[in-house]
Amino acid sequence: MIKIPYLTALSTYFSYGLLFAFGQFRDFFRKIFDSWHSSNLQGYAPICLGLEDFYIRRLYLRIQDCFGRPISSSPGAWFDVVERYSNDNNKTLKRTTKVTRCLNLGSYNYLGFAAADEYCTPRVIETLKKFSPSTCSPRVDGGTTILHNELEVCVANFVGKPAAIVFGMGYVTNSAILPVLIGKGGLIISDSLNHNSIVNGARGSGATVRVFQHNTPSHLEEVLRQQIAEGQPRTHRPWKKIIVIVEGIYSMEGELCKLPEIVAICKKYKAYVYLDEAHSIGAVGKTGRGVCELLGVDTADVDIMMGTFTKSFGSCGGYIAGSKELIQYLKYTCPAHLYATSISPPAAQQIISSIKVILGEDGSSRGAQKLARIRENSNFFRSELQKMGFEVLGDNDSPVMPIMLYNPAKIPAFSRECLKQNVAVVTVAFPATPLLLARARICISASHTKEDLLKALEVFVLVNMNFVSITVISQVGDLVGIKYFPAESDKQHQEPGALKLE
Repeated sequence: MIKIPYLTALSTYFSYGLLFAFGQFRDFFRKIFDSWHSSNLQGYAPICLGLEDFYIRRLYLRIQDCFGRPISSSPGAWFDVVERYSNDNNKTLKRTTKVTRCLNLGSYNYLGFAAADEYCTPRVIETLKKFSPSTCSPRVDGGTTILHNELEVCVANFVGKPAAIVFGMGYVTNSAILPVLIGKGGLIISDSLNHNSIVNGARGSGATVRVFQHNTPSHLEEVLRQQIAEGQPRTHRPWKKIIVIVEGIYSMEGELCKLPEIVAICKKYKAYVYLDEAHSIGAVGKTGRGVCELLGVDTADVDIMMGTFTKSFGSCGGYIAGSKELIQYLKYTCPAHLYATSISPPAAQQIISSIKVILGEDGSSRGAQKLARIRENSNFFRSELQKMGFEVLGDNDSPVMPIMLYNPAKIPAFSRECLKQNVAVVTVAFPATPLLLARARICISASHTKEDLLKALEVFVLVNMNFVSITVISQVGDLVGIKYFPAESDKQHQEPGALKLE
């Protein structure tokens, strides 16, 4: 539950209303002027039509320089951002040859494996020489190498499941698997803030979809009880199967799933648990095994475990782990396995090598050090932001930290001011979030050293390139006006009035 101060909510509504009104005004005159010119598409229906197209033209294009910024280096703790310019009020952006060295607070490089690594990189290069960049074939044809088999065994052992299957794309892992697992006559109960890949997979399955309030086990039980009592629509027959889908760490909220309570409810009502660990696997838990390890949940109680290799492992692709019967069934039926090109061999080697580092099988303690560092960095950074008066979502130990912006004018202001100070942040707005709940999403990495963070707090006005970003964000927060709460020393004066939004 997010509490918005009434004044903030009012100003945000007013800003969007103003943008909408002026946009409609401009569209009216655009239609008049366009009617004077002949078109080769007379008689055709508009290919781009609706509020989404209006939003892109009248809102998004004004600030598109804040999104999709190209980089020209590996996404480590610091990276090179390519400078761009526009001659037509941001309708098109052109790249220059200039780059700016910026602190990276946007990439999912949780354990720092995205940059060159002393153990992983040499093995990836050798794999590239031996196997080439791509298999150019699906797994069932000529796309299975010894690395793919080794990777599946490695992943299954790492997450604590009997078997696993890997895919070349994380998004497809959800969107292609769910229609195979369940269909007409089945029931999917999904968290209201689940990722778009889950939403599209659920829609494509043909199953009935119901949602429960975000991370609220009591409402999940209420929905389960009601749906079991009512049965299938029209016929009221019992459901063929029920799957409850949750995420380990919610990517836009930074919150940990209340997994123990959800698992207990699913056991009570005989529903399967599908856990998406895209942002939690490798990043949390004593040995990096995700929310099950962190929250003390037996992996045997989670029926389907999904995760991606694009965050903590510095690679690409995704996996499904479960029983041997489930994985064998998926290998026979899943289109992402049967028809899509298999994961790149160098990418597979990167995952295998990074897991070995995490587990200490490389002969060092670097994996344990990375896990300890990301936990310390995340908790320290979150604590300091909250002390400065920012509204920061999420839980301790989570490396994802959304800072609430709300007002549409503050989205580009925050992003551009941070970039001026050589800090690259990701801002997120509609449709990735509800219209009123725009935010900046900070992602912390183990490659951000504690010493850098401490030095950043000592900087007063300008930030040297050797320092990190907390002071920069504090200065920009004061300038843009997104410190919605008093600083720690002034909390007794906090405004009581607030509007709650789910």
